[in-house]
Amino acid sequence: MELLHAQVGPLGTNVYLLADPATREALAIDTATPSASWIAGQLEPRGWTLKLVVSTHRHWDHIGDNAAVQARTGAPIAVHLLDRHGLEHPRADFAPFPIPPSVPAVELAEGGVVAFGEIRLEVLHTPGHTEGSVCLYARDEGLVFSGDTLFAAGWGRTDLPGGSEEAMVESLARLADLEDVVRVLPGHGPATTIGRERAWLEIVAREKRLLF
Repeated sequence: MELLHAQVGPLGTNVYLLADPATREALAIDTATPSASWIAGQLEPRGWTLKLVVSTHRHWDHIGDNAAVQARTGAPIAVHLLDRHGLEHPRADFAPFPIPPSVPAVELAEGGVVAFGEIRLEVLHTPGHTEGSVCLYARDEGLVFSGDTLFAAGWGRTDLPGGSEEAMVESLARLADLEDVVRVLPGHGPATTIGRERAWLEIVAREKRLLF
């Protein structure tokens, strides 16, 4: 897997672009504003073809350039069914710019697999930040793209519309089952590993509560 990363927008959203080196097929994760020009600038010189745009959840700081990226590349957009409405009718609460609607064509679901080239990303439905939040687990590469479910030393807010402390507890406990060596690439902030986060993740799982 070839992997590129950019941090964009007022909330420092992590945008990921990954490709299969043999087929040159690529996938973008969380195309926040402004990322369309950056993505186009990475695709062309490498001869990559964008096959899919994945939104880990519906919040404006993760979907703002969905429509722009799709217009430039023709790539379809994927999101969990429970967050679809947030892409079609985005809420731009506190956003400093308009958030255009986008129309998903691919439904992500628990147990599904996003495949391009030889790369396989397992879909983990991890609600808590929103009802339809997902993580993408690249088992062979030892990577999990965690969206706003798991950060370095923390987790996504549960006090926004669609959030749930109880669901977040279950989602974090599930991620604690991954191996220590799995690298976590979150929606905001630095990368980490499951091993680095394990101590507090296991407390959350054992006590069935978030730590404040």
